[in-house]
Amino acid sequence: MRKIRLFCLPYAGGNANIYFNWRKSLEKYIELCPLELAGRGRRYEEPFYETLDDAIEDIYNIMKDQIKNIEFAFYGHSMGSIIAYELVLRFQERLGIIPKHVFFSGHRAPNVASKDKKTYFLPDEEFKNEVLKLGGTPKEILENAELVEFFLPLLRADFKIIENYCYQDKKNKLNCDITVLNGKKDDLTLNDIVEWRNHTNGQCKIIMLDGGHFFINDNTENIVNIINNTL
Repeated sequence: MRKIRLFCLPYAGGNANIYFNWRKSLEKYIELCPLELAGRGRRYEEPFYETLDDAIEDIYNIMKDQIKNIEFAFYGHSMGSIIAYELVLRFQERLGIIPKHVFFSGHRAPNVASKDKKTYFLPDEEFKNEVLKLGGTPKEILENAELVEFFLPLLRADFKIIENYCYQDKKNKLNCDITVLNGKKDDLTLNDIVEWRNHTNGQCKIIMLDGGHFFINDNTENIVNIINNTL
């Protein structure tokens, strides 16, 4: 069977490592390719992005020569969903390259305005409290001075680019099938999720999983099974 590359994009504050434990459960024909954003992991010394478009253009330039003449798919969680959405449109419009499938995880449809207040500029203690409300970040990390010194600037930078993201009406929709995954206890409404259907010319499947915003951390087996069965 022909190989499919699965490119994965992280949530705010995350790096490529968050997807590595999927490798052992993915079908052998699916090649896991976690994407590393600037300012973390092996790209630690690179400056943070100023805007989400900076992130999208950066990943576009890294990937554009990797995806010619191959089958590939995307999985993005939270911030990674919006990067994946804009990235797929960019490949489609500039290069005429379309993924086999896209998995959008833990984020409202891009045209649905967020009702959340902006938090990236809050004082440290207030910002940490907002991060803890989302879950996914162990309290021990935010109580460790050395870890906070490293981790908080990264979180602020990611919150800044996603909180300042402003959807622009598109001339085109995605020309591929999509799957939308979300946690049953997340704050997103069903309407926030269903709106993804209006962003593709293909099929849209919506799957609700146990958990809150970071259901991705507790549903590895379920998510990987969905990916295997879909691809």
